[in-house]
Amino acid sequence: MTVENTTAELNWAGNHRYRAARIEHPGSVEELAGIVAGAERVRALGSRHSFNDIADTEGTLVCLDRIAAGIVIDAEAMTVRVGAGVRYGTLATELARQGFALHNLASLPHISVAGAVATATHGSGDRNGNLATAVVGLRFIDGAGREHTVSRAATPDFAGYVVGLGALGIVTELTLRIEPHFTVAQHVLEDLPWENVLANLDAVTSAAYSVSLFTDWRADTVGQAWFKRRAATGATDPGAPSSFFGGRAAAAPRHPVPGVSAENCTEQLGVPGSWADRLAHFRMDYLPSSGDEIQSEYLVGREHAVAAIAAMRALSGTISPLLQVAEIRTIAADDLWLSPNHGRDGIGLHFTWQPDQPAVERVLPVIEAALAPFGARPHWGKAFHAGAAELAPLYPRFDDFRALARRLDPEGKFRNGFLDRVVPA
Repeated sequence: MTVENTTAELNWAGNHRYRAARIEHPGSVEELAGIVAGAERVRALGSRHSFNDIADTEGTLVCLDRIAAGIVIDAEAMTVRVGAGVRYGTLATELARQGFALHNLASLPHISVAGAVATATHGSGDRNGNLATAVVGLRFIDGAGREHTVSRAATPDFAGYVVGLGALGIVTELTLRIEPHFTVAQHVLEDLPWENVLANLDAVTSAAYSVSLFTDWRADTVGQAWFKRRAATGATDPGAPSSFFGGRAAAAPRHPVPGVSAENCTEQLGVPGSWADRLAHFRMDYLPSSGDEIQSEYLVGREHAVAAIAAMRALSGTISPLLQVAEIRTIAADDLWLSPNHGRDGIGLHFTWQPDQPAVERVLPVIEAALAPFGARPHWGKAFHAGAAELAPLYPRFDDFRALARRLDPEGKFRNGFLDRVVPA
C-alpha cells in the first residue's frame, strides 16, 4: 500500500482541488477493507474525470489502481466480471480480443468502469441504455469494512445500488452483460440545416446505432453529425449518403471542435472496425483535452427534445461565447433509481466549456432555468448548479435511495459536501 499527500492534487479538468488529507492505494481488497473500517470519512477516487467534488472528502481517498484488475468472462452467462478501477478502454480491448462486446461506450474510453457506472455516464443511441444498464452484479465494501455482493437476479432493490454516487460504499467489482463482437463504421455529415433536423429528429437519431450532433448553438446548421453504424463482422459499409437532410458527407476526418486536428479521434470515413475502436469518439491510446475544458450535461425526456433544443438556441448569445462545442445524444430509458434516464427515453444536451470556472458557474443557473420546464436532470459527474430542492422532484425513487444510503451507511462515512448538497441524508 502507498500513501500520497493531496496538497497539489487536481481533478482531470483542473477545476477542483481535492480537500482530502491523503490518498491511499491499497494493494488488495483486504487492505482496502481495513482502510475503510479505520477511516472517519472515505471516498473512492477513479480516473478523476469528474467536474465537481463528487469524488472528494475531507478524510481519506482510496484509489484502486494497485488492486489486481481481473477481467473474467463467462461465455455461457454472457457476462464479464471486472475490477472497479479498470478503465473502459482496457476492458473493451480485452473483450474484443476474446470476441465479445459491450452494448455502449462513452465518448472517452479512459474513464473507470465504477466511476462511470456510479454517475450513469452514457454514450448514445435511441435503443441504447447508459453504461450502468449493463450492470447485473456489484461487490462493495461497507463502512465497517465488510464485503457485500448484490445482483439484479437476487437483490430486490438492486436498481437502487447501481447509480450509487459513492454513497453506499466502495465498489470493488462489477459484473456486466456482454454480447457477441460486432463491427462499426463511422461517418460524419456536416452542415445539416436545423430546420430539417428538428422537423425530422426521430429519423436523424435513428439513422445509426449511435448518433451525435455537434453544434455551437449559433449557426443555422448543425456543424457535424456523427453516425456510428453497426454491422455484422466482415460486412461492407454502404457508405455515407451524399446528402442527408440537407447535410453533406465530410471529405476528411473531423474533430468535434472545429479547427482541431482529428488525428486522435476514432476512425471515420466509413472504415469498418471493432466496436471497441469506434463507439467512443476518441482513441484509447490518447487522452484529449485534459485541463483544457469544463463539462456540463442535462438530460430531458425525448418528448421535450425539440423544445429543449430551441431553448438552448435562444440562449446562444449567453452560451456560445463560453463554449467550445455542444453535443446532442439520445439514451434509452432504464429503471435505475438515480439514473437521469430513469423511466424515460431522453436526449442529453452536453456542453464543453472553456476552462473558466467563474464564468461557467454564472451561466449554469441560466441554462437550468431555461430547461426546468422540461424536467432536465443534470449529469451527476459534471458541473451543475441545482441542489436537492430542485433534484428531488425529478426522481420518483429519490427518497428510496436516501433510505437505502442511511441503511447501508448509518454513520455517514461515505458522505461528503457533494452529497450534502444534492442527496442529503
